[in-house]
Amino acid sequence: PNWEGGRYDGDDATRFETLCLAMELGVDYVDIELKVADKFVDFLSGNKPDKCKLIVSSHNYESTPSCEELANLVARIQEVGADIVKVATTATDIIDVSRMFQVMVHCQVPMIGLVMSERGLMSRVLSPKFGGYLTFGILDATKTSASGQPTLEELLDVYNIRCIGPDTKVLGLIANPVKQSKSPILHNKCLQSVGYNAVYLPLLADDLARFLDTYSSPDFSGFSCSLPFKVDAVHCCHEHDAVAKSIGAINTIVRKSDGKLVGYNTDYIGAISAIEDGIGGLGSKDAAMSPLSGRLIVVVGAGGAAKAIAYGAKKKGARVVVANRTYEKAVTLANAVGGQALRLADLENFRPEEGTILANATSLGMYPNVDGTPVPKKALRFYDVVFDAVYAPKVTRLLREAKEHGVKVVSGVEMFVRQAMGQFEHFTGGIEAPESLMREIAAQYT
Repeated sequence: PNWEGGRYDGDDATRFETLCLAMELGVDYVDIELKVADKFVDFLSGNKPDKCKLIVSSHNYESTPSCEELANLVARIQEVGADIVKVATTATDIIDVSRMFQVMVHCQVPMIGLVMSERGLMSRVLSPKFGGYLTFGILDATKTSASGQPTLEELLDVYNIRCIGPDTKVLGLIANPVKQSKSPILHNKCLQSVGYNAVYLPLLADDLARFLDTYSSPDFSGFSCSLPFKVDAVHCCHEHDAVAKSIGAINTIVRKSDGKLVGYNTDYIGAISAIEDGIGGLGSKDAAMSPLSGRLIVVVGAGGAAKAIAYGAKKKGARVVVANRTYEKAVTLANAVGGQALRLADLENFRPEEGTILANATSLGMYPNVDGTPVPKKALRFYDVVFDAVYAPKVTRLLREAKEHGVKVVSGVEMFVRQAMGQFEHFTGGIEAPESLMREIAAQYT
């Protein structure tokens, strides 16, 4: 009915008769709302077929109540004679889902517990882990009945939901936004290929520290960390590897058996190795020396990815220029690597020396804002190599316009695959990443 967020605006008597007919015709389940469940049970007068299970449901399209309120709601639903309890709430923050998990795992009767909205997606995928009776997948992505619903294809083929159980480890990408990421497809298919019992989720969060504090169970064992949380992650981890500590940004978090969070940075090797390979024959013939050595690299951005590239380039012997919209942040990063700072607008008239590399480490040009670019097309002809950390789309406007000038380009897909390989090995405790499969998936989905 429309008063419960549906589309039926008729009277209850007609609806009750229809549901009774469905029972007579042999349906397995009938779902009735808690608000009218008493009336419906009276209407049945004890004539419910044994085969048919009665789902009594409650929907909250505004929020997710406290654990105590949810538990009381479950008790009320049980009291009216439900065979199966169904509670659907709405997440205003991803930590809201934890309350539904707590109630589900302690519920003594079959329970369907779903948290709507993109922030609640985890509740739908992890339903079998926390004892949920069932979850919902839509057949057509264009025809959702509630926000945050995954498709049946995603549940089966991406998240491998039939294999999720109480012992399944939870991994995921903590970011905002997160919908555009291909990491869940990449990691899940690779985890399945090596038989590692884990599922990797897109985790739309608003506060990294609150997320990590809330989902502190050992089963939440590892996370990729992307915009805007890579720098925040440094303060959230108990330990850091040497590279992450030097860079001051983390893209990989692993929870150890003692509960401590350890931070790593695989962006560094992913980006730098991709740029080095992209330079290729343009670099030094000395195999022991990086082709970046002695070159000038202009890094656009001052966030986590920019820090990784600037730090890595300096370590390889390059001279670094940092350009950023907020000049003060450019100065801070440039000082940290002994480089020069520019305002982003300065790049339009900046004339780099021969052999200079441009590396975009911002989200400009990322799907869905594919028309964005950090540097005007006319300025790109002065660079030898242009690298873009954005991998969706594979060919960004920046790369397309650089290529039109005959400049050598390096796609962010290379960085994406290489940093993901490092993450995979951290997540799985050292299992070698299936590189060929990763490249095949990246080529298919970017």
